[in-house]
Amino acid sequence: MKKLVLLTAAALLVGCGSKIPQNFSESDELPDIYPDYANVTVPVNIAPLTFEIEGKADDMVARLTAGNEEIICGGKNVQPDADEWQRLAESAKGDAIKVEVYVEKDDEWTRFKPFNIYVSPDSIDPYISYRLISPSYVTYEELTINQRCLENYEESVIYDNMLCSEGADGQCINCHNYQQYDPDRMQFHARQNLGGTVIACDGKIQKINMGNDSILSAGVYPTWHPWLKLIVYSTNKTGQIFHSVDPNKIEVFDTESDLIAYDVEKNEVTNIENDPAEMECFPFWAPDGKTLYYCSAHFEYRDTIEKGKEFITRTEELKYNLYKKSFNPETLQFGPRELVFAADSVDKSATLPRISPDGRYLMFTLAKYGIFHIWHHDADLWMLDLQTGKARNMEEINSPDTESYHSWSSNGRWVVFSSRRYDGNYTRPFIAHIDSNGRGSKPFELPCANPDYHRQFLKCYNVPEFMRGPVTIKPQQFADAIKQDAKPVKYVGRLNK
Repeated sequence: MKKLVLLTAAALLVGCGSKIPQNFSESDELPDIYPDYANVTVPVNIAPLTFEIEGKADDMVARLTAGNEEIICGGKNVQPDADEWQRLAESAKGDAIKVEVYVEKDDEWTRFKPFNIYVSPDSIDPYISYRLISPSYVTYEELTINQRCLENYEESVIYDNMLCSEGADGQCINCHNYQQYDPDRMQFHARQNLGGTVIACDGKIQKINMGNDSILSAGVYPTWHPWLKLIVYSTNKTGQIFHSVDPNKIEVFDTESDLIAYDVEKNEVTNIENDPAEMECFPFWAPDGKTLYYCSAHFEYRDTIEKGKEFITRTEELKYNLYKKSFNPETLQFGPRELVFAADSVDKSATLPRISPDGRYLMFTLAKYGIFHIWHHDADLWMLDLQTGKARNMEEINSPDTESYHSWSSNGRWVVFSSRRYDGNYTRPFIAHIDSNGRGSKPFELPCANPDYHRQFLKCYNVPEFMRGPVTIKPQQFADAIKQDAKPVKYVGRLNK
């Protein structure tokens, strides 16, 4: 519904040179903008939110106000100046930025219903990192692990697999992980050509060969202990199949998986869990360093056909539950496993347990079956209150499509997660505020200087992780380390004190 409004005051001219139209009709509908930033909650230190109008439009002007601060800009895109945005966000801290959008079409202006951008006083870690990968199934050429400053649009490469590989000598890189958000203590895997686990710790870079006859495989999914130089991994024998008619295009699965611990200083590895009937995966340390969470599914082979073939026919039987094990940082000993959430009791599968920094909440993904939920369109984020034991679907941040990998900010007030909500094919990073009651705000897409950047960028963002600052090791330094022979680990029956 529209009504005609006549402004008697002179047209305003500020900011980037745009001006508010004097004559316009008024709509009671929100403007159709991309990305959808209407009524989102953002950190006070986030980069300027840019957006564009969807559909046919001849021109657009937007006015953003908070307190005594005002930005007016227009054209095809709304792109606030960084300094002006910072002053506006500071003025709106604990309150909101009011956004008014005017759109011209066929020589007529319309003012749409204003919306708010709520500005939380809770800041966000200044950096995230992620792997950029094409949405394909068999190729891993041109992979990079990148880092992006959330306070501006600066992005740089941490490591590029093309520095050591080309063509048939391909190299996959994955599973970057940090100790307590510290960019000076990180690890990632290089696989296939010149393979090994790359560990950077306090300026020293090593390539480790974690393969050993006494463990199932080299380390796969990692989690650094909060303060000890100890990394727990899952070890996995992984396969994939393609669906011919199922909307889930591909299935990634483990035919076997265990848990191991690796002592960075002693270069020692040992098994933690290796029950052949249990599929342990995705370990994650609690912030107190005294509890290890992970997921596991019970699966017994019938030994009538080859394991891989049998597993393919029974994939949908696999239901992962969430477990935990106590850990003594003094003796380095683990206790027996304890059930945390029985997803199989509701005919579901739970993976990727992630604990909030205050130890109160456990966020995980839930889908119908399986372990690799990034390929499952029904995958949603769930929250378990570890004080009350109650779990719920985080409907306030989920979408009709895939929500998968997620990470907590260091202050526990933000989560970044991978979502395929726009097209079902490309994963993009979305950020949501989490309040003290574990409730999430409407998520917002990672801001970019060009608001249409993500729709033109043909790569998926994989494994978003928060960081307190940038990785300062240069890509070529990592490449030089990867070109060296990998240091073999020593297997021990139990962790040595």
